Amino acid sequence: MAASITIPRKLPLLIVADNVLLPGSTIRLPIKRLSNLNLVKSRLLGRNTLSSTIIGVIPKEPNKHENGDGNIFHKIGTAAVVVQVTGTNWPTPNYTVLITGICRFKIEEILQEMPYPIAMVTQLEQLAVADEIDEQIKLDPELGVVAENFREQALKLVDMLDVSIPVVAKLKKMLDDIPNHQLPDVCASIVKASVTERIQILDAIDLRERYTKALPLLMRQIEGMKLLRNAKRSSFEIIPRRKENNIRRFLKQRPKMHGYDDDDENDDEIDEIQEIEQKIKSVKMPDNAMKTAMKEFKRLKTMPSQMPEHAMLRNYLELMVDLPWGKSTEDHLDIEQARTDLDDDHFGLEKLKRRVLEFLAVKQLKNSLKGPILCFVGPPGVGKTSVGRSVARTLGRQFHRIALGGVYDQSDIRGHRRTYIGSMPGRVIQGLRTVGVNNPVFLLDEVDKLSRGLHGDPAAALLEVLDPEQNHSFTDHYLNVPFDLSQVLFIATANTTSTIPPALLDRMEVIEIMGYTQEEKVHIASRYLVPKQLEKHGLTSEHLEIPNEMILQIISKHTREAGVRDLERQLAAVCRAVAVRVAKTSSKNPKLSDIDDDASGDDAAAITSDHHHSLPLIIDEPMLDEFLGCRKYEIDTVGRLNQPGVCIGLAWTSFGGEIMYIEASRMDGEGKVKFTGKLGDVMKESASLALSWVRSNARLLYIQDASQLMKTDLHIHFPAGAVPKDGPSAGVAIVTVLVSLFTGQCVRSDTAMTGEITLRGLVLPVGGIKEKVLAAYRTGIHRVILPKKNKKDLWEIPQYVQDKMKFVFASCLEDVLDAAFDGGFPPMMPEKLNSLVTSKL
Repeated sequence: MAASITIPRKLPLLIVADNVLLPGSTIRLPIKRLSNLNLVKSRLLGRNTLSSTIIGVIPKEPNKHENGDGNIFHKIGTAAVVVQVTGTNWPTPNYTVLITGICRFKIEEILQEMPYPIAMVTQLEQLAVADEIDEQIKLDPELGVVAENFREQALKLVDMLDVSIPVVAKLKKMLDDIPNHQLPDVCASIVKASVTERIQILDAIDLRERYTKALPLLMRQIEGMKLLRNAKRSSFEIIPRRKENNIRRFLKQRPKMHGYDDDDENDDEIDEIQEIEQKIKSVKMPDNAMKTAMKEFKRLKTMPSQMPEHAMLRNYLELMVDLPWGKSTEDHLDIEQARTDLDDDHFGLEKLKRRVLEFLAVKQLKNSLKGPILCFVGPPGVGKTSVGRSVARTLGRQFHRIALGGVYDQSDIRGHRRTYIGSMPGRVIQGLRTVGVNNPVFLLDEVDKLSRGLHGDPAAALLEVLDPEQNHSFTDHYLNVPFDLSQVLFIATANTTSTIPPALLDRMEVIEIMGYTQEEKVHIASRYLVPKQLEKHGLTSEHLEIPNEMILQIISKHTREAGVRDLERQLAAVCRAVAVRVAKTSSKNPKLSDIDDDASGDDAAAITSDHHHSLPLIIDEPMLDEFLGCRKYEIDTVGRLNQPGVCIGLAWTSFGGEIMYIEASRMDGEGKVKFTGKLGDVMKESASLALSWVRSNARLLYIQDASQLMKTDLHIHFPAGAVPKDGPSAGVAIVTVLVSLFTGQCVRSDTAMTGEITLRGLVLPVGGIKEKVLAAYRTGIHRVILPKKNKKDLWEIPQYVQDKMKFVFASCLEDVLDAAFDGGFPPMMPEKLNSLVTSKL
């Protein structure tokens, strides 16, 4: 007789919450509980022979919570051999163990709970030889009959399964070799049963009781298999013959839920495919698009829905039927009404409005939009985007904005090819699908912010979109069918044309939008911005009034911009501060309108005097300083120009015009020159040119000790050193600074200047005259020196600004110097004047 195998008295416990391990069965368990993880790491990992490791597997007691009395362990468990441990520690511990049950045991005492439980156990079954146990069963006739009946039912269950499946064939072969005493545990593990039912099998220590509790589970599984087989047979009799792909789709396993009907879902899919076919036929596509759509639809009909390409084809066909091939809106062109709408929405911008009206007039006469694409170029906040929206409203068209800032992939314009996973059409086709018509107004915002990346040049992809000779057959990579964009009104916006590729710029008509004057800003604020901010902050004119004088104070002392965005932010700050006071007043006192008409005058006065400000609150200068803080911009040209070597230049930036102080100092040295202020190469060359002209004409400029210039070091500085500066228009200002420094005369504090120079002393024209003049006007400088060739550019400046400004036009540097100093500058020597030549520019 073989000796029995005995398990250790102390076993580490593996707690299982949703499963039960029975002796003779093998299960794979995921390790999630912290105590189980600690057990795997400390007792199982790193061992060369796992088969010698025996652990206890304990089911968690049903309906017991760990935050209760702590007694969550079931009293009876299964000793198990660890067959395999798989998993990883990165990024988080994740392990799975394969274990095989040996025998039952009973917990006598919990020796420790952390880091993993260890218990003192008593073995409930002797691991003897299987033949000896079978002999014991034969000695009990009743138990033998029960065991034989149980084995017959187990074989019957396996015969009902599909033997062609390898797992089923292997199970049938194993069933013949399983001993009688392990058969109830093994069958209870493979049939469908709840955790409570399996725990009852585990608690059955007596073999007869184990058979008695496992047999109903086995019989229930057999009856369920019979019902399932009958249901499948009846379903095949009801379903008519269909194509092979529909049958496969029907036989596909579906979610099991109450009231679910596979046949109904199949019919729904067929109905949706038929609906797509009807839409394709109803949409007025061009012939080539219809041919492509029908070709793809035929592929969709013969393709099983489980294939990934089925969803892709369906999305493509839905895009095809959603595109507005023949849908358009009717234009409502009324030039007088268009002018009125533009005037109502925007103040100023006369050049822009005139060009838009010309564009619409041609559209009305010719009924065609074929022509240059409008591109509004100007500083931020001047109303470029809102003008495009007004044009769409005037025409009665749909409006769609495409933001191009930061786009670096040409697929954003042309779309992705359908060979890629997650491919989609470009922004143009997506915009047409969104608006639902083929003649909307598309605003290509920030076209100058396009950047070239590794995936192509989006600016080059826009060439076909914006070219009137090509966009009638624009081909998106995803759509792969030409689409007519000739009816779309494209309007582009940009801050500067310097970063727009020349080929793209050639396809657009640039309309410059200059900055606003202070008077225009006051009108815009009182008419548009203040009512907008009052409504946005829940205020009315009964709560707050901002006089035009205070708006002018905000413009001049708290903002410095070409547009009105910062002005709107400052007005919003004022409204927020007033909203706090109004909220406090309303919480403490009733509204004036709620005061009883019969109340006496003293009572009403007492009610309204509780707060130190009565409504409406009229903004004055102290309130403005309280709400907005200290003034950011103070005009102090006199204080900065009261010594030689300083003057004011004018600069153009993409955000509008700016004044620019230029300073110079001299010291003994070797004739070296130092430039500071983050200057660009062009401006450094302009400064070197100015210095060369002054040195070469030192005697003619009445500079004393002209011979010492070559032994004098110079330092030319442009304040606001963190701001990049470049351009040639500071030449006349640098010459003036050097002459002021060497002659000891101060430049006039009310004068600013701009212009490019040559080595012969000529003053050449520059650009951005309106922005520069408005910058001087904003800062209180009413005298400007300009190149004579720029006189023609004054028509862009509003007349009321010209009336307040004095312009001095210079054709040579002598004119500049004569106008820059108080009392004029002595004329240069005759021999120098004779050498000057008249500019031919």
